[in-house]
Amino acid sequence: MMIRRLLAHACLSFVALVPGAAALAQIAMPVAELGAGMYRIEAEVAHTFEMRQVGLMNREAMALHRGMVFVFPEDARHCMWMRNTFLPLSVAFLDAEARIINIEDMQPQTETSHCAAAPARFALEMNIGWFAERGIQAGDVLRGFAALPPAR
Repeated sequence: MMIRRLLAHACLSFVALVPGAAALAQIAMPVAELGAGMYRIEAEVAHTFEMRQVGLMNREAMALHRGMVFVFPEDARHCMWMRNTFLPLSVAFLDAEARIINIEDMQPQTETSHCAAAPARFALEMNIGWFAERGIQAGDVLRGFAALPPAR
């Protein structure tokens, strides 16, 4: 038991002392089942400030049916970027009723801003081309968003 405490303390000390180490550590996020047309999505839920800041950074692969949904505390023209993100992604911005506002493709390790075309409550990141390959587009309503935890 004492060894576990010492190891935990050492890990926390490392994260506190090494710049950027906190961003390298992945935060455990809840997973929600969402739907788009006939397609099922397993989405990690980034509903806290810390989770939204880390997002999909430092990941090298993501399963085809997996994604990450960002839950924002207010409707706004939120923007995403790809700093420290190694996967090419498509992001769908959605309003409070889970209707897709717009979809943007994002290239890895760039700082270009990709923004919602209108006030959005959610952003859903999937592997690049996922939405286009399935004919999912602006105006479509997705399922499962009402059951997501509220933003904090």
